[in-house]
Amino acid sequence: MRAVVYKGPFEVAIEQVDNPRIQHPNDVIVRVTSTAICGSDLHMYEGRTAAEPGIVFGHENLGVVEEAGEGVTSLSRGDRVVMPFNVACGFCKNCTAGFTGFCLTVNPGFAGGAYGYVAMGPFVGGQAEYVRVPYADFNCLKLPEGTEKETDFVLLADIFPTGYHGNELADVRPGESVAVYGGGPVGLMAAYSAMLRGASKVFVVDRVAERLQKAEEIGAVAVNFTEGDAAQQIKEHTGGEGTDKGIDAVGYQAQASGEDREEPAIVLNSLVETVRPTGALGIPGLYVPRDPGGPDEQAKQGMLLVSIGRAFEKGLRLGTGQCNVKRYNRQLRDLIIEGRATPSFVVSHELPLDQAPTAYDKFDKRIEGYTKVVLHPHE
Repeated sequence: MRAVVYKGPFEVAIEQVDNPRIQHPNDVIVRVTSTAICGSDLHMYEGRTAAEPGIVFGHENLGVVEEAGEGVTSLSRGDRVVMPFNVACGFCKNCTAGFTGFCLTVNPGFAGGAYGYVAMGPFVGGQAEYVRVPYADFNCLKLPEGTEKETDFVLLADIFPTGYHGNELADVRPGESVAVYGGGPVGLMAAYSAMLRGASKVFVVDRVAERLQKAEEIGAVAVNFTEGDAAQQIKEHTGGEGTDKGIDAVGYQAQASGEDREEPAIVLNSLVETVRPTGALGIPGLYVPRDPGGPDEQAKQGMLLVSIGRAFEKGLRLGTGQCNVKRYNRQLRDLIIEGRATPSFVVSHELPLDQAPTAYDKFDKRIEGYTKVVLHPHE
């Protein structure tokens, strides 16, 4: 089958790889009809991780069940399904508590697994024509038959639940104000989710014109951090108080205004200043234990200079960690089915698999309006 294969920093290629096969009775093989490129794929693409050449990318996958193992009970050939990027067993201590992003079974020695991602287990990615799904009864979410709302449903694999998770971490409640730092796909989903949860006012902080325009289109207040300190701009909109809650949808690749040099802690420190005393921060933005591309030795070891004293002084609460997709995907699916949510507004391009190398290059450079790309392997 054809698949997107990592060759080295800033290079992927479409290559023929082995078709997946049933390895355990609880596996299914899914014919992938939609698979998205994620911002976290860029960490591998840019050579910032320990990913070895040959890895097949792709953890945001949707398709149709092609083959089911004899132990699978709830799925049949022809079922349309979307899979959480988290590969989870469903029965370990963390999974039964709802923390499927930190499964203790699927990736021994590491809490959590994912498709096509370095250090997240032996699971081949789905930017390919087919993908194997382990523990399929648990990991597959059934969708309505047909192809309707395909581009909405594929976002249930990661960014829609992850944006919602940022709100859950910050405990966003109806009537509250929320500052979202980062207007990429996850940031826009966080802002959109805040509105779904009844937030009174949502700010989105970024500097990319297309992102800020999208934020305004969904009713958020766009804040361009190149035009002045973002926290101060937001305080001017909130009577000097700041917001009730804040969400970091940037992570460790944050940059200061007017500079190309990364400052990994700048968003966290800005949020500490943005959120009012006794507020809360949700941090779904990716921070890694070690960052080979970090700007200094501390950052390379995953250690940042964060204003913890100021956070303590203000009595701020912090929630961190990757999304437990299974906790939210069924409810978010039903919002899409009923027309209450249309997350596909973030998708800028839908392309055949063969155009993946060009899409990675343009998405990484943030050019030509590339904000979120969905690939269709069988087109």
